[in-house]
Amino acid sequence: MTPSSSPALPQNILSIQSWVSYGHVGNAAAVFPLQRLGFEVWPINTVQFSNHTGYGAWTGMVFPPELVADLLSGIEARGVLPECAAVLSGYMGSEGTVSAVVEAVRRVRAANAGALYCCDPVMGDVGRGVFVRPELPDLIRAQAVPEADIVTPNQFELELLTGHSVRTLPDALAAARTLRATLRGDGPRIVVVTSLVREDAPAGMIETLAVTEDGAWLCRTPLLPLDPPRNGTGDAIAALFLGHFLQTRDAGKALSLSMSALYALLDLTHRLDTREIQLVAAQDEYARPTRLFEAERVA
Repeated sequence: MTPSSSPALPQNILSIQSWVSYGHVGNAAAVFPLQRLGFEVWPINTVQFSNHTGYGAWTGMVFPPELVADLLSGIEARGVLPECAAVLSGYMGSEGTVSAVVEAVRRVRAANAGALYCCDPVMGDVGRGVFVRPELPDLIRAQAVPEADIVTPNQFELELLTGHSVRTLPDALAAARTLRATLRGDGPRIVVVTSLVREDAPAGMIETLAVTEDGAWLCRTPLLPLDPPRNGTGDAIAALFLGHFLQTRDAGKALSLSMSALYALLDLTHRLDTREIQLVAAQDEYARPTRLFEAERVA
């Protein structure tokens, strides 16, 4: 094999999130889709639970925040941090975890200035309200978001982070731009608003909005009757968007591909009528979705 035909090494992603043994939330929802997209993933788990808390009962433990720094030091000792393309974070259960994640991002960037940070600011949702400790929204807004290149709030979290009420597309664009202005200035500064349900949208649909320096794109998919809403979908879409953006460097394309993959995952989950998202069964959809939902430019 000649050097020109040698295969390229996969990109590496550090993912700092929760873990469940049964089901798919946190790293258990994010790692496998990224691997199926061709990435090496370095997971650091902030908790180890038997199952997600949506069941109302679980076993396991929350790991001390110091574990994040300790495990990152072990990875750093392998001399591989310069090869880390991105950091992904999700649920942060404590003040110490927020600080640990931010410090991990800074250590990765010290080794590779081009590394991206995708922050999924998991704080709450419509119907459930805020489901993290009351001090966390302010800490995430003050510490994690300013370090981020990409943030992926749902509609409820966008309102919480910005103080804007989101009822229409202009509302969503204004709130996303407000949030975007607080992101790290040296990065692409992308806001991806998931689970967008607005008054001026077609009935029976759910949307995701991506806002960048170059414009805004909206991707619309049918709203599936999943009751209760399935846990882990936000973790999966943050991972899918980050992965597709790293591969395309095009927010519109990444939005279309990631939302199409997520729809296929949820459609299969609905057809099989399972409480847990069918992450493994839908794996062929992540890189090349069967049904492609185009992202429409709206600004």
